[in-house]
This record gives sequence, structure tokens and C-alpha cells, in this order.
Amino acid sequence: MELKPVGTIHSPFKASGEAPHQGRHTQEISILEVFDQFAPGLKDVEEASHLIVLYWCDRADREKLQGRTPFGPEIRGVFACRSPGRPNPVAFCVAKLLKREGNRLYVRGLDALDQSPLVDIKPYSAGIDSYPDAGINWFERAGAKK
Repeated sequence: MELKPVGTIHSPFKASGEAPHQGRHTQEISILEVFDQFAPGLKDVEEASHLIVLYWCDRADREKLQGRTPFGPEIRGVFACRSPGRPNPVAFCVAKLLKREGNRLYVRGLDALDQSPLVDIKPYSAGIDSYPDAGINWFERAGAKK
């Protein structure tokens, strides 16, 4: 398997403690800089209001299999939560596309650290990607306690 970055993320978050737990909770603007050789793949990207941004958490602990979430003291497996620390630290975020300038996409709602490798970009569609009845039982129980 070969995975190669298609760009770099420029973000206001320099260290892990600065990034929000979920990107949709930030109003900060990040820039997805797509490498020149992949820039032709941006054709028509500005037709999307939101993008699925896949990126590599290059500073994450790849040995971590369990840990606590910000939502309670219980220990959870990494495959049951959205922790950046995991065997393959691929992150997924849906971000609002604000504008495109050449090979740079300005987005809001991203939780990536500055200089994170950009793995892929896909247009988000509420009609295709949204499952309104989806949920995480432990997360809903934790929210009910607050």
C-alpha cells in the first residue's frame, strides 16, 4: 500500500492542545495547499459548498489502542472513538469551502494541526454522506449526563 500526500494544510493550530476536539466547532480558517502536480484535480471543486478533508495526523501516537475521550473518564478503544492517536492516524473532517485561489482552498471547520499532510479531498453531499439517524451510543449517554 502506498499513501502519498497531495498537499499540506496551513492551520492556526500549531500544537495538539490548540486544536478543537471536532473541527466543526471552530470558526478558524485553514488553507489546503494542493501540490502543483495534483492541481488539475481541483477542477470544479468550487462547485462544492463543503469538502471531506482526509489528512494524516503525523504527530499522533501510532501505538495507542485505548484512551480517554474529552467526554468522560471511561477508557475507549481507538476504533470506538475519533482520537487522532491510532495505528493509522488518518483524520476525516467536513469543512466549509470559503474560496479557491489557484491550488489553495480556504476552509472553515478543520481541526488539523499546521503542516499536516493532506491525503485527499472529496466533495461532501448531505444527500449522499449524511445518515440523520446515525449515532454513537456511549457519546449520546455522555452528552445526556452533562
